[in-house]
Amino acid sequence: MKVLPYGRQNIEEDDIAAVVETLRSDFLTTGPKIAEFEKSVCEATGASEAVACSNATTALHLAALALDLKKGDCVIVPSLTFLATANAIRYAGVDVVFADVNPDTALMEGHHLEDALKRCGSLKPRAVFPVHMAGQCVNLAEIREIADKHGLYVVADAAHAIGAQYAGKPVGSCHYEDMSIFSFHSVKTVAMGEGGIITTNNKEWAKRLRHLRSHGMVKMPEVGPWYYEMSEIGYNFRVTDIQCALGISQMAKLKKFVARRQALVNLYDDLLKPLANAINPPARVPNCDPAWHLYQVRINFEEIGMDRATFMNKLLEKGVGTQVHYIPVHTQPYYTNLYGKLDLPGAQYFYEHTLSLPLYPSLQDDEARYVVQTIRSIIEAEK
Repeated sequence: MKVLPYGRQNIEEDDIAAVVETLRSDFLTTGPKIAEFEKSVCEATGASEAVACSNATTALHLAALALDLKKGDCVIVPSLTFLATANAIRYAGVDVVFADVNPDTALMEGHHLEDALKRCGSLKPRAVFPVHMAGQCVNLAEIREIADKHGLYVVADAAHAIGAQYAGKPVGSCHYEDMSIFSFHSVKTVAMGEGGIITTNNKEWAKRLRHLRSHGMVKMPEVGPWYYEMSEIGYNFRVTDIQCALGISQMAKLKKFVARRQALVNLYDDLLKPLANAINPPARVPNCDPAWHLYQVRINFEEIGMDRATFMNKLLEKGVGTQVHYIPVHTQPYYTNLYGKLDLPGAQYFYEHTLSLPLYPSLQDDEARYVVQTIRSIIEAEK
């Protein structure tokens, strides 16, 4: 039986042709496609600088390194996110303080940030990494206001949100935030297999990010055409021209991909109305024109008469793949061993009551109808 996954890439013949053209060129890596891809992201977001790297995790790591964090510093991170948001802070050698989120949207709000700041103890808060969840936007204006009051940098984890807008400005424009990072993993709106990028309007940060992604090397042609120096240790976080060729082709379709995902979300919303007591669409947030990466339904498992694992398995048996996004990071053994147990009820509630349904541009309307019909048949069979 064909299984509809929760997400998948949308690769077309022109994407394949773009990659083949690069494979036949002189450069497979560190060539012209990287700068061309970075330019396409600047044009889409309005940011003046974009630095591409191997994936969104390394993008987060580079962003943390650019802030010159020191031992004794800490960074505020919402617990409802993928592991990488918090792990990148640890890679940079400093501590994470977890914030709670709205139980309906999974987004960190201003009062959650304020609460986390009160729990920093002897640690010095230096930055906050808010997360745009599922393609919807954090209230960046509110976060920025609080950050300025406490002297914090703002680095937005926009891994889910390429193509979204907040308060009429493209996500990643860095109007409110110091840096934004995006993911181009296969299930994201723009797919490169793996890939990440950091946008910023700070030229000095961009320059340093480029050095750090390539071993910390600084080329010095004034000394000699071969000559370089390394003033600080960096990493091999480079992305390839092969990936960027695919990324350039995909970025040209960004508006089309976002529009198709929006149309599917609207269809799902309508189809789920008869199930309102048991299953509800994602809660919407103000000032946001989302670029839906996930369609996370909120489920009353008591009402449908089964636990989540049973429900997921029954759906899979009928060809409907689902996923959970995410297990709160503060509950992971590494972090409980490091910081002890923490009560963040909003993150826990969202985790326990949501499921991501299939959502990707090539999903057909009839397939979305099949997903909801299957959900309905499973629920009715339990009554």
